[in-house]
Amino acid sequence: MGLGAMSFAGVYGQNLADGSDTPRDLVSRALELGTTMIDTADVYGPSEEVLGEAIAGRRDQVVVATKFGIVQRPMDGKPAIINGTPAYVRERVERSLKRLRTDYIDVYYQHRADPAVPIEETVGAMAELVQAGKVRYLGLSEAAPDTIRRAHAVHPITAVQSEWSLWSREVETEVLPACQELGIGLVAFSPLGRGALTGTFTSRDDLPESDHRRTMPRFAAETFDANLASVNTVREISAVHGATPGQVAIAWLLAQTPSVVPIPGTRRRAYLEQNTAAADLALTDDEIARLNEIKVAGARESDLSHNWSFGVTPPLTH
Repeated sequence: MGLGAMSFAGVYGQNLADGSDTPRDLVSRALELGTTMIDTADVYGPSEEVLGEAIAGRRDQVVVATKFGIVQRPMDGKPAIINGTPAYVRERVERSLKRLRTDYIDVYYQHRADPAVPIEETVGAMAELVQAGKVRYLGLSEAAPDTIRRAHAVHPITAVQSEWSLWSREVETEVLPACQELGIGLVAFSPLGRGALTGTFTSRDDLPESDHRRTMPRFAAETFDANLASVNTVREISAVHGATPGQVAIAWLLAQTPSVVPIPGTRRRAYLEQNTAAADLALTDDEIARLNEIKVAGARESDLSHNWSFGVTPPLTH
């Protein structure tokens, strides 16, 4: 189990005044529980800086994963701006190292594939960082199977990150088989359906006005109630085990393949402990079959074009 650090920057509207634990306290407890991989990105506001402060004095205990490549997320009808040029790779790693207060990054991901730059050029520059000792392992996030294979031919790809949960199963069709074929681990972000699978929501009004999820189709007014009803199956199974719905959702994911590492994010120690304990929850085949029948309406994000999901790159021509 890993820990997603996007929420360290308050992306979902959190702040320390809402009763959340400090990132340093969360990291301390995570390490005590055996959760050593902390995942962030240079585009998550101050998350890298916050994580750098949290791991000060214990860098050797933590597997730090961060990402580069998103200059601007798709917003207000405008496409995402993605940069995978070698010069940008070299520039951003220096910035991340400084913000994380470290001289090496354990897993360095391209956050999204650049539709204008051959993946061979991007990964070639990333491989130079490995040779220089600034990065230990390479990863890709939301990459298409062909992109993964081409990247892996340049330098071994250790991990591919993609959204995967009971609410988001698109990765199972082609990306997961490609990773299994190549011996690449799958890091699953938003394994709790962006919080919906925790069972803590009773209505859309539970989301703060500033919450980014309000812009997502699965959390829209016309789909939210129906999608929330799908959590009833998770609740029923959790009651049988004396577990939380979130633990059942993570246990389902862990049962899919031994090569998956979920990275649920949280700002609360109690939820961190619950998530970690999900690794000890064993679901029956019948329960997994029931969970597999869950249906969800709406896309996982408002705009998955512009290489935002399962990104491809042009062929290398030289």
